[in-house]
Amino acid sequence: MTPLGTNFRLRAAVAVCARYRTRSQVALALRRGALERIEDDWAVFDLESRRDLLNQVDSLERRGVEVHFLTDSDFPPRLAALDDGPPLLFTWGNTKLFSQAGVGMCGSRNVSNNGLRAARSCGLEVASHGLVIISGYAKGVDTETHLAALASGGQTVIVLAEGILHFRQKKVFEAVGLDPQNVLVVSQFAPSQPWNVGAAMARNAIIAGLGTALVVVEAGERGGTLNAGLRALKIGRPVLALDFGGATPPGNELLFKQGAIRISSTDQLGKAIRTISQTPKVDPAQLRFEIA
Repeated sequence: MTPLGTNFRLRAAVAVCARYRTRSQVALALRRGALERIEDDWAVFDLESRRDLLNQVDSLERRGVEVHFLTDSDFPPRLAALDDGPPLLFTWGNTKLFSQAGVGMCGSRNVSNNGLRAARSCGLEVASHGLVIISGYAKGVDTETHLAALASGGQTVIVLAEGILHFRQKKVFEAVGLDPQNVLVVSQFAPSQPWNVGAAMARNAIIAGLGTALVVVEAGERGGTLNAGLRALKIGRPVLALDFGGATPPGNELLFKQGAIRISSTDQLGKAIRTISQTPKVDPAQLRFEIA
């Protein structure tokens, strides 16, 4: 981590996000030494804008939010290795989860009852192997997998599709709580940025990138879940898509055609997880199963 105080780092991150805006521009600014020229970045804003940005910094600091720059030595290596990875991350919670083995999990917000049950079962199975569950905090599959991890005493990474100042604990999490020792909340966006479709797509890329594999519960013919699966395949992550027989969603079928592994039971999922955990670079042929 760059040896700078928390307030300085937050001020730098907020200013860089506000001045350069796009992922590529922020990344370029950091590589060109934006942290060393922080006062220059602040100087471009008028007085009212500076007050607003300083209020954001104060809010972040009060909430215990940290920032991690691509140029930091401890930036998550799986994300740093991506050609179009995030240039910075705002986080709350246990940042040690970045270095622990985890599995991404995603699926439709409007999941079927069958898919919802499968999401819970798969989440429990992944957590039982001591792996961190990485998902997107949306309703449906994401929420069910986060809950499965926490209810079983496991740990989870919540990847936001909005700025971290919008993050709130949802009512359904009250029973398990969001303990900062077991939870890491991550956002790659400017702290006050609201949710939008493009951000949701970018969020899914982080879920695919952070994990050693991606479990797809239900994917439609288009949309974020299918995009996450295709993204994971593109960057070489094993994709484990669920097979519901005649009720298999069309997006899952599309992923099978692109090389996703067909999973029809929690036993198969457990076997795949064990293989992935024990093998640094997994040949997809090692994960082919006969359908029970």
